[in-house]
Amino acid sequence: MSSATTRAPGAARPGPSVQEVLATDRFEVPAVLRETAEAALGDEDLPIEAYTSPEIHRLEVEKVWRRTWQVACREEDLPRVGDRVVYDVGDDSLVVVRSAPERIRAFHNACLHRGTRLCDQDGTGGALRCPYHGFTWRLDGTLAHVPAPWDFPQLREQAFRLPEAQVAAWGGFVFVNLDPAAAPLSAYLEDLPRHFERWPLEQRAKVAHVGKRIACNWKVAVEAFIEVFHISTVHPESVTFFGDVNSQYDVFPGQRHWNRMINCSGIASPLVRARTSEQDSLDAAIGFGMCAPGTKVPPGATAREVLADSMRATFARNLGIDGSRYSDSEVLDVIEYFLFPNLTLFAGLSPLCYRVRPDGHDPNACLFEVMLLVPIPESAPRPPAAKARWLRPEEPFSSVPELGYFGQVLDQDEALLPRVQRGLLASRKPGVTLARHQESRIRHMRRTLAEYLAR
Repeated sequence: MSSATTRAPGAARPGPSVQEVLATDRFEVPAVLRETAEAALGDEDLPIEAYTSPEIHRLEVEKVWRRTWQVACREEDLPRVGDRVVYDVGDDSLVVVRSAPERIRAFHNACLHRGTRLCDQDGTGGALRCPYHGFTWRLDGTLAHVPAPWDFPQLREQAFRLPEAQVAAWGGFVFVNLDPAAAPLSAYLEDLPRHFERWPLEQRAKVAHVGKRIACNWKVAVEAFIEVFHISTVHPESVTFFGDVNSQYDVFPGQRHWNRMINCSGIASPLVRARTSEQDSLDAAIGFGMCAPGTKVPPGATAREVLADSMRATFARNLGIDGSRYSDSEVLDVIEYFLFPNLTLFAGLSPLCYRVRPDGHDPNACLFEVMLLVPIPESAPRPPAAKARWLRPEEPFSSVPELGYFGQVLDQDEALLPRVQRGLLASRKPGVTLARHQESRIRHMRRTLAEYLAR
């Protein structure tokens, strides 16, 4: 599947292309990685007010965040009956609870007496009890206790059942949807599950979960992580072992809710390729802790091959994963999928996962979270899920040891995002201008957003 964009006369995209790199892989590359779907989505500016307007933000809450499927937690966050997670978005709040060994429910987080939040934090227990007057509900949402029942002759037990949101699961994630009339999750995901058949996300363990409030619109945060056009400026130390301007961006026909990019690792960016040796590329990766210090590229080999073999050894040693089952691309490359409106998933053996949410009704702030989901052998016991840790404004991601080298990269991105928001607020240009290829995923996401807002 492919479609070509129109380029300026004489313009040529730098190579090698992702598909040219995959063609040199020493192992069989999965068919889904050989699919391409470059889309011509136009070149008109997108309005800046979408990032700054309180009115547009309120419309997004009503028509997007109350109408779409979103990840509330992982199934492993709720291992026992009674475990619960609080999921807030806009003014809405859900208590996601394991009500039975094979059943997860999501209750609107408000007492039916006078509206008090039932839960303010994750926890566990045999019932949901209001902290104000003690009204209590069972884990299936039915009314369990009314204080002073003689004083509520009008109360009917069935009518006092906690209202629920829709709940569904895929890939070990628990999805919720506040719209009772929403289509099922299976329809919403479209063709995405097929792409992850080889890398089942349910066969992963959450070993880190770190969140932080960032002073930017939620779309600014989403868009920062669905392109790598910014690599040479924001992460310049990466260009000697990471492809950027030659990345592949896929918007598949008929797929409204997701898109993909593939970025090759272990090769130099076309921007510096002519002056970068294979050893230079490997040395740069060593600087990120991706290979043992002092490792050399043997004659006739490439940095990509050495790095892939080193990563295979790491997966075998630390996780018990047989890396010989996977191509170099699956071991090394950034194979990143975005699921509208706010989830970024990584395929292959990468553990990364991002989630972004609005911070209440402030268009200039969002909640950003990173999770590390490491693959585990089918026979291995699943470790307890890491609890979410929320950083204070002054705490960098690099202060969290379990994030490893991802922490310093996230710090670089986070430092720029508030600056983007301040610039948008100060701008007198009415729109932002996007690259046709490298920022096509942004345009695709925004088209889907516009469709929801027009409903």
